[in-house]
Parts: sequence; structure tokens; C-alpha cells
Amino acid sequence: MEISTNESTPEDLVSYILERSGHRVDPEVAPELWQRILQHKWFLSEKLGRDVGMRVACIDLIENQLSDFEGAREEENLRILNELGARRVDRSIWDTISDSQPPKQIVNRRIILPLTETDLARKHGVTPPKAIIFFGPPGTGKTHFVRAVAGVLQWWYVEVSPSSLMSEGEEKLGSNLKRLMERIRDLNEAVVFIDEFEEIAGSRDQASRIDKSITNEFLKQVPKLKKKDKKSVLVCATNYIRELDAALLRPGRFDCVIPVGGLDDLSRRTIFEHYLAGVNKGEVDQQEIINKIPLFTPADIEYLFQRVKQHSFEREYSRGKDYKVTTKTFLEMIPTIRPTLTKEIIAEFEQECAKYSRY
Repeated sequence: MEISTNESTPEDLVSYILERSGHRVDPEVAPELWQRILQHKWFLSEKLGRDVGMRVACIDLIENQLSDFEGAREEENLRILNELGARRVDRSIWDTISDSQPPKQIVNRRIILPLTETDLARKHGVTPPKAIIFFGPPGTGKTHFVRAVAGVLQWWYVEVSPSSLMSEGEEKLGSNLKRLMERIRDLNEAVVFIDEFEEIAGSRDQASRIDKSITNEFLKQVPKLKKKDKKSVLVCATNYIRELDAALLRPGRFDCVIPVGGLDDLSRRTIFEHYLAGVNKGEVDQQEIINKIPLFTPADIEYLFQRVKQHSFEREYSRGKDYKVTTKTFLEMIPTIRPTLTKEIIAEFEQECAKYSRY
């Protein structure tokens, strides 16, 4: 089998290296490794005063130096993750999301399973998604879902805010975005999350020159990211999907556009029980409370518990004796909290689901 470095695909190089050395290497590694094999063949030939041949060069490099090569790649991966503030997420966060919540079913079916059941996915020609959009009203749990994905996969979690890309001024946003995308393309086992996505990928129809250039840059970078054979996922979230550029929402850029909206009773109960475990509680009628918060988002429920905990802390401090949180405590606090959702917001979200959802 003859091989041409310029014309060969990574799969060609994998086959060639396997044929010569008996070792199978990852397609992502193959092009860089092939260059090292060529250099190693020249070095050995010069050292021994004869042409050692590709078989000898392949075997010697892989068996004696490949561990150093892979170690250097892993070290670079960890260096970039550290610079981006990557962290691990506990697997249990996935369990705080109710199985009845539609986005969990979609995320599990379209994201988690293809990335964990890789042999079965490959058998049926299913390609795991590389770029995803979550959309929905504020406080509905988009960030929580992204962290849950990282947790259940046990991948690194990297969060990027548009403000960090604008730290050197608006004029630098485009170049900073390009540099960021180039860096995350090489990450392995990472979930990269960009919140407030509309800030860097808004519609170009009425945009300024700078805003247009930023959106154009993102349109160029996403396909490059998807071509990389790495275990990584880019997830972007927005509260205002109508403001995104239409080109980003068409098939070919993002693999999935997933709605994350309001909660049903079971979903609210799951979140409520999660937070209830952390309070000094007495008798609490959960169903009565759930019935009182039909428009509460996950963030609203979390805030409710913050208020309840502070209230119980102050009451015990002032009374000097044990204070138990009860149903009455919650019923006193609920009217003081304005829910994020309204019937109008829900109606608008349902229209957006019909227009933009794609999974």
C-alpha cells in the first residue's frame, strides 16, 4: 500500500500504520503521528547509515515513544482546560431533573446515549451531536441541563460568557471568539457552554458592522468544530431564540435545537424534594405547595428555598429554640415571590417551540 501525505485521509493513515506496525491508532492522532514516523525514519536511517524502511520506523516509534507522544497531547489538553476554568460536575445532578421533563428525554436520547453507547451508534450510523442550542424563558434550567450532561458523561465542564470575550473591548470580540473556538476544537471529553448566545450570534439583518463580523465568524467556526474527531460538545443557550441569526438555526450548523421550558407537577416535585433535603423541616405537605407554584421555574424554586432558609435561621436566632420549616412557612413565603413565567410567556414559548425546535 502506497501512501501520500497530502492526499491521504486520517483513515488511510490509520490503515497504513496498522499494516506496517500492527498497532491501531486514533484517526485524530494519525496525521500528526505520521509526520513523526517520517521524521523518525529519516533519523534512524541517518544514524544507521541505511534505509531502515517504514515498518521498522513505525514499530520503533510507536512501541518506544508513543506513550510520550500521547502524554504530551494529554498535557496540552489539561493546560487548555485549566486556562478556561474547566471543572468536574457531580454525576448526581442528572438525577435532580425529573424523568417526566421533556428536555431530559430528548437530551438522553439525542446526546447522552449516542455518546455512551458508541458501538451501537456506529453500527446504526448515528453520529453523536457536536453543537447544540438550548432555548427557553429565563430561569427554566438551561444551564442546569448543560451541567447535568457534563456530569452524567463525566466530562469536563467549561463555561464561557460573552462578557469574557469582550474583556478587551468590542473590537476584539471577533478575534477572541476565533481564538476560543480554535482552542476548544482540540479539547477531549469536554462540554463547552456559551450562555446568552444571542449576544455573539444575533441576526445580521439590522446589525452593526462589528456584530455582523462576529456572527460571520461563528458561522465559520462551528463547521470546523464539528469536523474534529474529538469527544466534545458545544452547547449554546439563549432566552431569545428569535434574535439569533437565521443561518445558525438551519440544519448543517447546530445538530439539535432543544426547548427548555416550564415544569410539570412531577418536575417541580423532583426539584422541590432536592432542596427540601437541605432544610431543618417538620411537617411539609409537598403537594399543597406544588399546587401553589404552577408558574415557578427551577430558579424560582431555588430562590424560594433561599428565602425559607433565611427565615428559619432568623426565627431560631430570635427565639433561641429549634425552628422547623413547615407547610405554613412555605405558604407565607410564596406570595412574596413573583414567578418568572406568565401565561403570556408560556404561550410565546410554545410558538417558538413549534417554529424552532429541531432534534
